[in-house]
Formats: sequence, C-alpha cells, structure tokens
Amino acid sequence: MPSFDVIVIGLGGMGSATAAHLAARGTRVLGIEKHGPAHNRGSSHGGSRIIRQSYFEDPAYVPLLLRSYELFAKLEQDSGRTISTLCGGVMLGPPGSRTVAGSLRSARQWDLPHEMLDAKEIRRRFPTLAPRDDEVGLYEARAGLVRPETTVTAHLQLALQAGADLHFEEPVTRWDVLPGGAGVRVHTAEDVYTAGHLVVCPGAWAPSLLADLGVELTVERQIMYWFHPRGGTEPFTPDRHPIYIWEDADATQVYGFPALEGPDGGAKVAFFRRGTVCTPDTIERTVHDEETAAMAAHMAERIPDLPGRLRKAVACMYTNSPDEHFVLARHPAHPDSVTVACGFSGHGFKFVPVVGEIAADLALNGATEHPIGLFDPLRGAHP
Repeated sequence: MPSFDVIVIGLGGMGSATAAHLAARGTRVLGIEKHGPAHNRGSSHGGSRIIRQSYFEDPAYVPLLLRSYELFAKLEQDSGRTISTLCGGVMLGPPGSRTVAGSLRSARQWDLPHEMLDAKEIRRRFPTLAPRDDEVGLYEARAGLVRPETTVTAHLQLALQAGADLHFEEPVTRWDVLPGGAGVRVHTAEDVYTAGHLVVCPGAWAPSLLADLGVELTVERQIMYWFHPRGGTEPFTPDRHPIYIWEDADATQVYGFPALEGPDGGAKVAFFRRGTVCTPDTIERTVHDEETAAMAAHMAERIPDLPGRLRKAVACMYTNSPDEHFVLARHPAHPDSVTVACGFSGHGFKFVPVVGEIAADLALNGATEHPIGLFDPLRGAHP
C-alpha cells in the first residue's frame, strides 16, 4: 500500500496549486485526478478568467488577491509560461449596484488605485461599450485575465519538477480517516494509498466526496460564449477593450473579455449566477440555440458590435456555498487529518495560487498567516 506525506484529491485549479506548493516544501505528495491534466470537464477551463483587486464580494478578499497577484507573477517566471494579461477592467452598473458600490468600497478601504467614470467617459475611453446615461463604472488598471488551462498546466509542471507523484484518469471512490491519528486511506479505481494528511480539492465533485462536511453545496451549470464581433476583432483586442462586469438595475450580472488569439479566440461573455442546478454526471453539455439567442439579445443593448457570429459555446460548473464565500479550512469533523478547499462559488480562480499556498499551510502546520476566517465551514453555525 503506497504511502505519502500528503495526498491531494483533485488536480484542477486549486489542487494543482496545492500539489505544487506542497512539493516545493519537500513534502512527499500524491495528486489524484479523475480526468486528464488541465481537462474541460469541471470548472478550470475556458481560456480566460477575470482577475481584479477592487473586490465587490467583500473587502476581506483583498489581501488574498494582492498575494495571488504576486504568486501568479512568480508562477509565470518559474514555469516560463504566459499566464496573465492586465488589460484593465470596468465594473459597470447603477451607482448603488453591488458591482459598482462594492468595488468602490474595497478600493477605498484598501487604498487601491482606481477611477470612477461616468457613462460619457466610459464611451469615450472604450468605444465598444455603450452604457446608459445613468450607469457609471469603476475602472481598475490592474484588472485583467488569467488563462486557466495554462495555470493548471504550469502548477502541474512545477509539482512534477519538485518530485510530486501525479495520477490522472484515476477516480477516487472513497477516503477514510484511520483510527488513532494514523492518517488517511484513499481508495481509487486502481489502488489504495495512505498518507499522514489529505487535502480535498474536488470542485464540482464536492457534494459526493465531502458529504460529511456539513455545508450545503450546490452545483450549477453555467455557459461561456465566444462571439466574433461584427466588423472584426480589432476594436476588441486587449489593448483597446477591457474586461468588464456589468450589472443591471435588476441585479443581473454579465461579464466579458477582450478577444484573444488561438482556439479561444473571439470575445468571450457569460452571465454570472444565472445557472441551472446539475451534477458533474448530469450536466447538459450541449448549449441550445435559445440560450445563445438570450445572451446575444442581452449583449446587443450593451456592446452593440459583440453579438456577431457565435464561434462556440461551452458549459462549465460553479460549486456554490450558501453565502457564496469559499470553504477553506481543516475539516471540522477530521481536523487532524483532512483539509478542504471547495465551494468557490464561481469567483475562485483568481485566488488559485494563494489557495494552494493556504492549503499547504493548513496541511503541514494546521494554520496559516493568511486571513481565512470568512471561509470557516462552521460559519453558519456560529451565533
């Protein structure tokens, strides 16, 4: 029965980063993944993910974002891969909307560089965008995008170089905590492994692999669309078109990217939190014409040249916690043996490298210097 210091279940965004951080500290690591490396069956795919610092979700995330930016830069340097593009970003909507007011709150609390733009100034700077006269935007020059598949690949590369043992196409069937503080046992379709500690980074498989966590996690199907803009992609290149999150008066949010080169070319756009409940086994991978038409109609009022020819549409998954904050801690039922990183609720990828650092801290030391009180799985049980 092979034995390790730490086993990491799941090698998507969070798991690959955790394996890399653990291996870099000289830990004997086994990483186990149900699918292949940097696959497209979960949540860490789609060519691009937004990064930003003026965080409307909660100012408590900002210190983690600042560290994540540092670690993304280090990951690029260590792996020799291009991962991030800081093209700037605009958070648009009515002045009192969560997207605008929340971003401004974080920017002011943490003294982050930003500008407040009225609709006329937004249209002048970014002619692709057509906000209504009563909409405003917070512009952040340090916002941009990271490439999820490249990020995962880079972390896997560094984990292997540091001596990690990584297994792919090997589904985990169950895991057990051994009696007497003797560690954990992990059963897969191929073998049984033991370790002193287990880190579970299951993505959309969290409801089944972490059934005893005590957190009600809901998996939702989301759709990403890539359009070839009318008139071509030149006005939508990263040097001219920012990332954006755009909130309507009814709180509907949509987000989008500049047009990128390669297989994920075209300008990508998606609704934020407008999904349907699913599981990884039941998700509808086919995107239907009426779904594409609804997205095109929504964007035609905001970016008139965007809904040109559809290049592709792909489904992915969010794994949502009840309050949409992460779950990142020692397992409350197995605090000596298991660390969990899950429930990233559709806004986790920008934190991938710092989550890996935190999960490694928790696995090896039982604590971290990073502020993670917001992510306590028992937070709903506290008065």
